[in-house]
Amino acid sequence: SFSLLLCEKNAAAESAKNASFQRGNAVKLDFPDESFDAVTSNYVYHNITGKDKQALLLETLRVLKKGGTFAIHDLMSPRRYGDMQAFVQKLRDMGYERVELIDTTDGSFMTPKEAKRLMLRGSTLLLGIK
Repeated sequence: SFSLLLCEKNAAAESAKNASFQRGNAVKLDFPDESFDAVTSNYVYHNITGKDKQALLLETLRVLKKGGTFAIHDLMSPRRYGDMQAFVQKLRDMGYERVELIDTTDGSFMTPKEAKRLMLRGSTLLLGIK
């Protein structure tokens, strides 16, 4: 559940002074197109059952300004997300400046053994610039 106080305390602990928080729905964000300079998500979408994960990603990226950066980290297994290489190409075809898909279980972030122990198989980072 959403705790404004917890979000504000976490931002203060990180010395973030230009952040604001509000409850939202990832399936349909209540913001106009191209509202934000950056969007980020960490292990959220795999918890949203019954929804097309690539559609959720597109909804998140809809609110990102042209030239804005994004970093979305989740369990992007083919079973959950479908063909992410094709999705990356779709974003490139849509005009995104840069799009990368990074396996975070190859030892650069965590080892495959750690990923298995933490139940984070398929952990992948989608990042880039719109």
